[in-house]
This record gives sequence, C-alpha cells and structure tokens, in this order.
Amino acid sequence: MSTAPRPRTTTRDPAELERRLAAWVAGWLPGAEVRGLSVPPSNGMSSETVLFDLHRPDGTVQGCVLRLAADPDAYAVFPRYDMERQYRTIALVAEHTEVPVPQLLRLETDPLPLGAPGFVMARVDGRVPPDVMPYTYGGNWLFTATEAERVGLEQATVEVLAALHAVPAEEAGFLAPEAAGKTALRRHVNDQRGYYEWVVRGRPGSPLIERAFARLDELWPEDEGPTVLSWGDARVGNIVYQGFAPAAVLDWEMASLGPRELDLAWLIFLHRFFQDLTESSGLPGLPGFLERGRVAERYAALTGHTPRDLDFYTLYAALRHAVVMLRIAYRQVHFGEASLPEGATGADVDRLIMHGPTLEAMLEGRYWNHPQRSGL
Repeated sequence: MSTAPRPRTTTRDPAELERRLAAWVAGWLPGAEVRGLSVPPSNGMSSETVLFDLHRPDGTVQGCVLRLAADPDAYAVFPRYDMERQYRTIALVAEHTEVPVPQLLRLETDPLPLGAPGFVMARVDGRVPPDVMPYTYGGNWLFTATEAERVGLEQATVEVLAALHAVPAEEAGFLAPEAAGKTALRRHVNDQRGYYEWVVRGRPGSPLIERAFARLDELWPEDEGPTVLSWGDARVGNIVYQGFAPAAVLDWEMASLGPRELDLAWLIFLHRFFQDLTESSGLPGLPGFLERGRVAERYAALTGHTPRDLDFYTLYAALRHAVVMLRIAYRQVHFGEASLPEGATGADVDRLIMHGPTLEAMLEGRYWNHPQRSGL
C-alpha cells in the first residue's frame, strides 16, 4: 500500500479555529480556557476532529474532542453533515445501552461561532487499530497481540453491535434514510444510489459500481428481518480500546436504520479491505481475524438472530465503500494530488477504486470461495 501523504482533508487555519473555539467556550463556560489545540495526523476523511484541553474555572483540566462538519472548501466526502443528528445518536446509545460512548459536553448547530456546526465531547484515552499503515501490515499493538487477545477483542466488538441493535428502533426514527422505498433496506440502498449520483455529478461514472447496484437487485433478500439502529461505520478503527476492551465507540455520521446485517457486513468487509491490500503486498496480514463465519456465529449466540444473505450484504458493503473511495479519489484530483487522463473512460474511473478487484470478484461470485474468507 502506498505510503504517500494522506489526501488533504481541510483548508481551515488552526490558529483561527483556536480563536473561535476559545471565544465559543467562554460563552457557555465563563472563565474557561482552551489550550493545547491540535489536529491529529490521522484526522478523518469526512468530519474534522480537533483535540484540546479544557481548563475549567475550578482548576480542573479535561481532555476534549471537537467534531466539526467537514470543510465545504475541501471537497467534502458527503453532501451533508448533520452534527445534531450525530449528537442525538450518541445520546440515544448512551441512554439505552452499556455501549461505551464519549461523554457529550456541548452541541453547536449555528455555523457562525466555529465556522461550521459541531459538538464537543470528552476525550477517551486508549488505543485504536491504525488505518495508516493499516493494522494488518504489522508493527502495531493489535498485530503483535496474542491470538487469544485478538479473539477477545473480536468478541467484545461483536458484543458492541449486538447491544447497539437492541436500541428501540422507534426512538431512532430521525435516522431513517430520506430516500423513497417500501422497506428500510430499500430506502438505505436508494439513499446510497443517490449518494453515488452526487459523487459522479459532472464527472465520469463507474461501470463497476453501477454493475454492483444491478447485482444487488438480483441477490435481494427474501426476508430483510427486523429494522435496527445501524452504526453505519462499524469497524475496529472507530473504537478506542483499553487493553482489548472497547472504551469508546466513535464516528456516527453514517448511522441509519436498516437490517442487522448492514453493520455485520461492514465490520467484516472493512477488515477484508485492509487484509486484501496487505496480501497484495506479499504480506500475511491477519487472515483469521474477523472471519465472516465466526463473526456470524458470535452474533447469533449473543442475539438469537442468525445472520443471513451475507453475500448480498458484503457486496453492498464493498459497493458502499467503493463510492466513498471514488469520492476521495475525485477529491485528490480536485487538489492536484492525483490525475485522470483527458477524456477519461469508465475503465479509468474504475481504476481509482482501490478495492476494485475485490468488488469484481464478489460480482462474479468467486470472492468468498476461499475458506479463510468465509468459514461457512
């Protein structure tokens, strides 16, 4: 995998942001000070994360995280960033489950004070499996853990999904996709189709992604099962672990309503995404980690619901990720970090999708044939 610098994610001036943040905090907590503001090098590719220390008037110091809606001048990944929606989702999870989420401190829906809507939450110490370089490449705490430790982390992570899916769906109605459709899954897929159309507006489309949408209709589940609160970005890279136990579940901007398998497939596929890249580099990675059959078995034992139609849902996860990757690639083109040939064709566009061969193999029904991938 390339070790080139990460694509640009913001055009904001840190000094100006610190000034705005200090004035905003003083407005709701007179006498407090903002110190030590920093933007982590692993800042997300969508919403912006800022770390700072909140020095309270009583002399206590609290580590904090500011989540800001994406910089509209930085070719944002998603067309809309509803920070209040994310804030409400975290609050709902905290109210109804034991899933560890950060303590919420303040929501700001007015874009003027901070330059964008955002919210502040308490910082949780711990460690996160890295994306750059991916944890599958070695040299990090998860890779060097014992097999028993990784199994324990995997079990605890699946337990997070089981607990999240027990949140009363009727209280999460604000997460329902706005797209039309007779079922939650139809609305979810139609919403993703709308997102894809936004990504390629004014640019060449991807024949590979369009084939994947067509294949979904052919594989559509006969029984979609119950509708639950779906985390949306369910992966180990969005969890802070203390030891090998989840201490904070992060990144709720993709939360929605839909079948349980949406989160399970995303968890499985995002590991496979990194694992496939690692194997393509000639390295072994972690082939047995988050193995599809075992994740399904663990989830069934916890909930009584046996995951089904995983070929459909893992294909859908790969498709969804492909749309995000295409948007990020187009952002790199926008900032001059990558290029497309003049008169680019669909084949040129498909080459921008890092896991294109995986998606192609899924479409042809040959990806999950390997026993290390399915376990089924």
